[in-house]
Amino acid sequence: MPTIMITGAAGFIGGHVAREAERRGGLSLRLMSHRRPPAGAAAAGPAAAGPAAAGPATAGPDPATAGPGPSPGSGFGHGHGHGPGAVVPGHRTVRADLSDPGSLRGVCEGVDVLLHCASQIGGTPEANEAVNARGTAALVAEARRAGVSRVVYLSTASVYGRGAFRAARPEDLVRNPGSPTSDSRAHAEDAVLAAGGVVLRPHLVVGDGDRWVVPGLALILRALPGTVEGWAARTSVITAQDLARLLLGAGLAPAGDLTASVYHAAHPVPVTVRTLLGAVAAVAGPAADPAAEDLTAVRARELLAARGIAAQGLDMLTSDHWFDSDPVWRDLRCTPGPDFEAAFKELAEGYRRALLDI
Repeated sequence: MPTIMITGAAGFIGGHVAREAERRGGLSLRLMSHRRPPAGAAAAGPAAAGPAAAGPATAGPDPATAGPGPSPGSGFGHGHGHGPGAVVPGHRTVRADLSDPGSLRGVCEGVDVLLHCASQIGGTPEANEAVNARGTAALVAEARRAGVSRVVYLSTASVYGRGAFRAARPEDLVRNPGSPTSDSRAHAEDAVLAAGGVVLRPHLVVGDGDRWVVPGLALILRALPGTVEGWAARTSVITAQDLARLLLGAGLAPAGDLTASVYHAAHPVPVTVRTLLGAVAAVAGPAADPAAEDLTAVRARELLAARGIAAQGLDMLTSDHWFDSDPVWRDLRCTPGPDFEAAFKELAEGYRRALLDI
């Protein structure tokens, strides 16, 4: 029975990974959390004495480049969310602080696969450097010392910075991080790759526990009186459940099946921004008539600025952000879940409840 350690197990994506591992069965789980233990897990282990991290450490893309979310100065991405619910009791949980290397001693003993889903999102440059860059390097060093066979890191397409991306492959792109968060996560990638690990880069992630993508899009919709030049751009989206399947699959796949060390992680079929925003509008409550006005991007930025909403998210909605993810599905011999429209129907009611206070 392989032992898998999941960092950020109480967070948005880490919680989904824990649930997916439990559903699959035949695995021994060690759940690492810096703040609260995952529901249903028993506290134990060498890292239990480590202090709780001072800042948020959850999985997700960089809000500073991903656009406006529900909190001031933040963006829409899949960070800071809550986990999707309890896991079956009996799995071991450890508490450790990525910004305190001493608290990581011994956490990887007996671990076969490390799924690193924890990141500092936002906050000070120093906090990002401490958790994402130095913390990941220390965790990877501990994993190597303990003989962990594979490390998989959940990164973000935000390491590319701004631009238009059309069926883009990792090997054709150059990282150009535009914020301390994405820069520190690029350094985290370097530590994982230097140790022979695997990196997954999602773009937009939706699902139970999302506190950034759909809430952030809802804010934009409510601030604008119509579409922006037709909302014709295409973007890559994945559900948290599908992303959890890919992370677990990357951790357990035979080495010979993996043809790359860096993969984009998204549903292989991109979504038009018009379709994405139409789904959000259906759950976000009253919104302006999309046919009322077809705005230019310049005018839309002016309207957002007047409402105190940063324009980064608009850039993502008015240019293609489509990342080729076929290789990860092919290499892991995994079938993607339903397309965006079908998957979002299953998530709609949960989002309606979550958006009541936005």
